[in-house]
Amino acid sequence: MTTSMADERRDQLEQYLQSVPMDPNILRSEVFIRFFKSLQQDTFNITTKKVFLDIFLPDGRSIRIEILTSDTSERVLEIVSYKTGLSRELIGYFSLFLIQFHSDGTLSVIKKMAEFELPYVSLQSTEVENCKIGLRKWYMDPSLDSMLMDCHTAVNLLYGQAVQEIEKNWAKPTLEQRQELEALRKAGNQTKFLELAQQVQHYGYLQLDTCTCDYPEPGCVATVSVGSNEISCHLKLPGHQTREVDFKMSRIKSWQVTFLGTLLEEEDGPQQTLHQNLELRFQYNEGSNSWQWFTIYTKQAFLLSSCLKKMISEKLMKLAAENPEMQIEVPLEQGKNKKSSHQQSQINYFDFPMRKSKISVKSIEEDCVFETIREEDL
Repeated sequence: MTTSMADERRDQLEQYLQSVPMDPNILRSEVFIRFFKSLQQDTFNITTKKVFLDIFLPDGRSIRIEILTSDTSERVLEIVSYKTGLSRELIGYFSLFLIQFHSDGTLSVIKKMAEFELPYVSLQSTEVENCKIGLRKWYMDPSLDSMLMDCHTAVNLLYGQAVQEIEKNWAKPTLEQRQELEALRKAGNQTKFLELAQQVQHYGYLQLDTCTCDYPEPGCVATVSVGSNEISCHLKLPGHQTREVDFKMSRIKSWQVTFLGTLLEEEDGPQQTLHQNLELRFQYNEGSNSWQWFTIYTKQAFLLSSCLKKMISEKLMKLAAENPEMQIEVPLEQGKNKKSSHQQSQINYFDFPMRKSKISVKSIEEDCVFETIREEDL
């Protein structure tokens, strides 16, 4: 094939592969799950056997469970819920994450485990140091805490994560709020603690590691937090100035994750290593119908993209609850029941464009659309 034919075929294959897991029916397919289970095990030469796996909870404790190396994260999550006493009806509010623990006491949420992913294999094969499998809540709307208040185990998990986020300075209480929260913590009043925590800035947000962005100028250092229908950025500008910028989800038209890789030649031989970078670009309406692309350069771009998708899903679920006559079909994750079969009124918030892949001898730049939500998906 000519170079242009190969590029076109590569782009079409990328689009096809990325559209496959967007279909809920495919995600629930035993054929799909078996294929990816075998793929993960074969790639890293891991046979099916019984093993023990430690799952770390937000309060710092861990539980040891017995699993098969071929168990998916969905299955592992079910075992964890049984072991901890978490109500089966509430499993969907939590998920497993790959978390990196740093020597200075900080932590990084590297990725959310996909339902068909094998946690044991991912943990054994990761190249990131000091990683563990952790259990965390998986929703971006803090008001959903109210759905879990009747389950003692769920409250314990929410409380542990809330304390952790405040200690790590992900959530930012005022001095008065901090004093009240400390008094409630000492009194052991978890419910009141969580109620007050909802008033704290960035409560329930997921904070990424320090990264860079191109706003308001290229190379600005940013601390990015995502939650409550916004991307919140604390920016360090030249001259030691800082700025707080919040990008509202209602003004984001589209986003895409791009892989940027550069092949680096080894000094003593023909071998090459791949220097990897990720970026998330999103199209934002600053007003007057003016759309502009903003870019965040972060190794957690796929996690950020998952959070954006989750916020869209939660928004659509809320719209469906408030306007049942619209019969909005919400994009569902594997294992959740589908309540609407077709749509009377279609909502199309997003259109995800694809940029052309570029490949040269010394560098690789493969751009891909991580999410594509079309009318039929909604």
